[in-house]
Amino acid sequence: MTVRLKLALTVFVTGLVTALLVVATVAYAFQAFEHETASRRGSAFLGRVASMYDNLIDVYEKSPLEFGRWLRGLVLYEPDTELYLLGIDGRVLASTGTAHISPDFRVSLAPVKESIAKTDMPYVMGDDPERMDAGAVVVAKPVQRAVQAGSADAGYLYLVLHTATTPPGRWEALRAAAARPALGLLLSIIAFTTLAAVLIISAVTRPLRQLTRAVSTLSQRGLAEGLVVVPQSPLPKAGPDEFGRLTQAFEMLLEVCRRQWDALRRVDRFRREGVSNLSHDLRSPLTATVACLETLDTRWSTHGGAGGADDRRLLEVALRNTRNAARMVRSLGDLAKLDEPEFQVRREAVDLAELLDDIAVRFAERATQAGIGLRALHDDTPGTSAAASSAANVDVELVERAVANLVDNALKFCPRGSTVELSSARRGDAIELTVADDGPGVPAAELPHLFDRFYQSRATVAVGSDGGSGLGLAIVRRIAEVHGGDVVAVARAGGGTAIRIRLPAPAA
Repeated sequence: MTVRLKLALTVFVTGLVTALLVVATVAYAFQAFEHETASRRGSAFLGRVASMYDNLIDVYEKSPLEFGRWLRGLVLYEPDTELYLLGIDGRVLASTGTAHISPDFRVSLAPVKESIAKTDMPYVMGDDPERMDAGAVVVAKPVQRAVQAGSADAGYLYLVLHTATTPPGRWEALRAAAARPALGLLLSIIAFTTLAAVLIISAVTRPLRQLTRAVSTLSQRGLAEGLVVVPQSPLPKAGPDEFGRLTQAFEMLLEVCRRQWDALRRVDRFRREGVSNLSHDLRSPLTATVACLETLDTRWSTHGGAGGADDRRLLEVALRNTRNAARMVRSLGDLAKLDEPEFQVRREAVDLAELLDDIAVRFAERATQAGIGLRALHDDTPGTSAAASSAANVDVELVERAVANLVDNALKFCPRGSTVELSSARRGDAIELTVADDGPGVPAAELPHLFDRFYQSRATVAVGSDGGSGLGLAIVRRIAEVHGGDVVAVARAGGGTAIRIRLPAPAA
């Protein structure tokens, strides 16, 4: 849910709750008005009765039955109204109702005295002897005996007015005159305020939406392309409000990212160019040095080892180290080439099974001299042709280089009597090239670092071996990455290591 929608819903809910509270307030005010109107009407009525008849207690005592009929005649035209004559202690002496009231029933005198004492006070709620509740508006007036004029009160006239059961006609009039128009007005106000709030929120949050779009573009396209695309998109103008300050901060962040990205690109370009130039500059003298040492080695071998055994050993060490340096320089140059952003893979259709056969033939003599068995296996899955399971669209030179590096490592680190197997198989949407051996294997702690640059697993180097540069497996991983694949090394159950190169397989 967007911020705009949350704010709009907040405004709508607030308006709706406000409207409901207004309706409740109006209903409460209307009920209070009804109660106050009834109280004033009853007070005026009792005032007239008390002023016209000052001997009500005497009349009651002479003839209670006649007095009751006379009371009913007074409220004949007052619906939902009951009139009572109370004693000085609150006991009901006479009433206009039809319900039977116990002779000992007493009305609470607190509302009676409150009604007598009030001037501009609100209405008073008191007991209803007939309905046995306290939900009626009551009005009271004191009465005295005629023979004791000016003396203390002898009783009270007690008028009960029920407004909770408002006549149906009154409610119909209320709904016709107020309810429907008020409801329509409230709905119109809610709709208008909600629409206005949506427009205002949309205008206020427009800079935030533009900033969000810019950040999304930057995250999707990355720094290389996003830093160029984002400034071209319409960023909000930096105003004095919080959004303006956020825009300024975002522009400053973009500028810092742009400067740092340019610096990183310059450093990376310098690194790649430096490695490439170093590899190029060292390749020629190292090649010449190797050629000279090989020529000298051949001459000494031919002419009976002139120079002595110690000189011959020194020559072998120099020749071996020079060859290692030449391989390292060549590997550095290859890695620098593969790291170039502009590097393009030259893909062509190839049968990887045939490629593995060629590599096996290429290393066959070296494997025989080292006493290691080397063979290429093929996928014999039923229902799958050999061509379909090993066909791929790859850079033949690079893939051959990757597999050759793996075979070279296996022959270098495996002892005599070991076996190295090359295989290719299709697994779903990928083709796996596997070089597996049954040599000493690689410790589990070193497997995650096996493809790091300049990392060498010394635990598996055979005695008398010169090791390597630590770049062969890094080149293998980089070749797999430029093809859109990956490489993984796993320990075999019976001992040894299997390295699998996963390459995208062509569509069936």
